[in-house]
Amino acid sequence: MRERTDLETRMTAVEKMSAELSDNVELIELGEMEGDQTVVTDAENALKALKSEIDRMQIESLLSGEADSNDTYVEINSGAGGTESQDWANMLLRMYTRWAEKHRNKVELLEIHDGEEAGIKSATIVVKGHNAYGWLKTESGVHRLVRISPYDSQARRHTSFASVWVYPVVDDSINIEINESECRVDTYRASGAGGQHINTTDSAVRITHIPTNIVVQCQSERSQHKNRATAWNMLKARLYERELEIREQAANAEASSKTEIGWGHQIRSYVLQPYQLVKDLRTGVESTSPQDVLNGDLDEFMEAALAQRVHGTTAGEIADVD
Repeated sequence: MRERTDLETRMTAVEKMSAELSDNVELIELGEMEGDQTVVTDAENALKALKSEIDRMQIESLLSGEADSNDTYVEINSGAGGTESQDWANMLLRMYTRWAEKHRNKVELLEIHDGEEAGIKSATIVVKGHNAYGWLKTESGVHRLVRISPYDSQARRHTSFASVWVYPVVDDSINIEINESECRVDTYRASGAGGQHINTTDSAVRITHIPTNIVVQCQSERSQHKNRATAWNMLKARLYERELEIREQAANAEASSKTEIGWGHQIRSYVLQPYQLVKDLRTGVESTSPQDVLNGDLDEFMEAALAQRVHGTTAGEIADVD
């Protein structure tokens, strides 16, 4: 039913755009025949807006992976550097939350570990919405920030790093078998706000999958039972994402020109001082408005990375193909 709904939505959108194209072309012809430049201008502006919508749908049509339509987990970890990198991790958490909200996706905070002075050491959110994993999957990697640190009394420039890991929520149609004897389950007291009960009982749960050394944790609920269930689902999702990555790496083994997107690989730099620039190191896409990017304007970067990942081209080159 989900696949059918998705196909119907796509077909309806294509039919609507086709009708808009025909209508505006006719309006331009009529306006030119009658010498009404206002009608011509309005129709031309409508065609420009239609082209932008078509470009976006062309990119979205690339989201054909078996898990692209799923909800997704986004895990953020601060790098070395203490308070500065922890503040940077918190800025990334806000950035992805803003992006999700702009796309009318629902965001739930699953776990967060606050920094000593400011920011966060780590956090995990789940983004719920159509194609959430498909769009966000290209964000996995290391993000680099260069700025004058507000935590440095001498106002020196600092470089900070934080890691982002994106993996799909596994739905009921995907069967992942886990041998529980290969897992270690630990409970601990949750940190941060949450009332008296959440901070005085061992309600938080951490699961370590020993063969792969994958670690997941959840503290969003007051009930240890609910946190345990969520953590098992997160582990299934991580193992599934790992399998997808292994398959993709095997399929792209001969495509040496493609940049590997994975843990430990720097993908984007955000420079706030001495100049203003955000640059994606995989696609070359740049923005001279870092504040807009940090407020969630990530679509241009995601589209280019997605196009390169699927076809080895840029988003602009995809849009130029008939």
